[in-house]
Amino acid sequence: MNAPLPQAPVNWVAVFALVFLPIVAIIAIPFYAYHHDFSLAAWISMFVLLGVSSLGITAGYHRLWAHRAYEATLPLKIILMIMGTFAVQNSILYWGSGHRTHHRHVDDTEKDPYSINNGFWYAHLGWMLRDYPAAAPNYKNAPDLLNDPVVMFQDKYYVPLVIAVHAAILLPIGWAVGDIGGVLLLGGLVRLILSHHVTFFINSLCHMWGSRPYTDENTARDNFWLAIATWGEGYHNYHHIFQYDYRNGVKWWQYDPTKWLIWTCSKLGLAKNLRRIPSFNIKKAELAMKFKYAEQDLAIIYGLNMSDDIAQVKGNIAKEYDAFTQTLNDWTKLKEKEIQAKKAAVAEKIHDMDEKLKVEFQQVEQRLSEHRETLNQLLRNLKKTAA
Repeated sequence: MNAPLPQAPVNWVAVFALVFLPIVAIIAIPFYAYHHDFSLAAWISMFVLLGVSSLGITAGYHRLWAHRAYEATLPLKIILMIMGTFAVQNSILYWGSGHRTHHRHVDDTEKDPYSINNGFWYAHLGWMLRDYPAAAPNYKNAPDLLNDPVVMFQDKYYVPLVIAVHAAILLPIGWAVGDIGGVLLLGGLVRLILSHHVTFFINSLCHMWGSRPYTDENTARDNFWLAIATWGEGYHNYHHIFQYDYRNGVKWWQYDPTKWLIWTCSKLGLAKNLRRIPSFNIKKAELAMKFKYAEQDLAIIYGLNMSDDIAQVKGNIAKEYDAFTQTLNDWTKLKEKEIQAKKAAVAEKIHDMDEKLKVEFQQVEQRLSEHRETLNQLLRNLKKTAA
């Protein structure tokens, strides 16, 4: 059982934003709807602006500034800063530094600012309602942010910027559609509340609900439904093992609009140096977990009471795991060979050497794919044998 949380002073600014404003919305929305009704444009503004503020957090605060998963031009930085400010989730400096602390100490009840091991409500928003020590700002892990003029400008003028951005976005839209009150309530207030909880789901539900296909060293989960709600951030198990990848949804079919936005910006010349984890590393992590789950399932379901057929399948899985380990060793040796060869090669021969090594790397990676197919076939055979 975890130790009780330490006593901490109430953060009244957070209480106002996260408790008082939702109460205002519960009262004001039906009152306005009864007396004035909401225009279709006001409803549309809510959904469009929800995307604007949410992507400011996912593409800006999170993948650009917290993880440096890509580089952005100054115009894109300014746009993402404005979008993130519109989400009202504190400054980039505070958010990014705290998120780096979360990754470094994930699940630690004393050091992770929003550890799920302190409970759902704590991870979701409780950690913000009081000034707990784990969430105290410490910018030693963010020298790059301290040297970013856009980040520091926003941090210095954060409150005026929040007010100015909301006025500059909401009032013209409300005037243009003839429903200032409706846009302020739906595109402003309700959108803000939804944007908050979309992000908070990543800290809470994404550490509770879903699968762990890449690692079980922490509580982070992959969840397709949460990916839809969180603009692609729901593939959280992948993110926690490969945090510097600009993608969260790494497979082509996974829903990750943040990834698509960053990629599009790169094609427009607004972003560059998009960081991608090598496919071999991804397959290696995924396959290692498949072997681990297979071993756990055999132990839980059958224990020592195995028929000869099931025992044979278990033996085949063990042999395949040994072959998988050998493939990893071969890959490591090949990487060492690549380093040594480049040191020894003269410039004009580097291209030929790279082409040769590329073929060898592809062959080893193909073996990894074959291990995965063999393991899947063995697991299918196991199900047939058990049936």
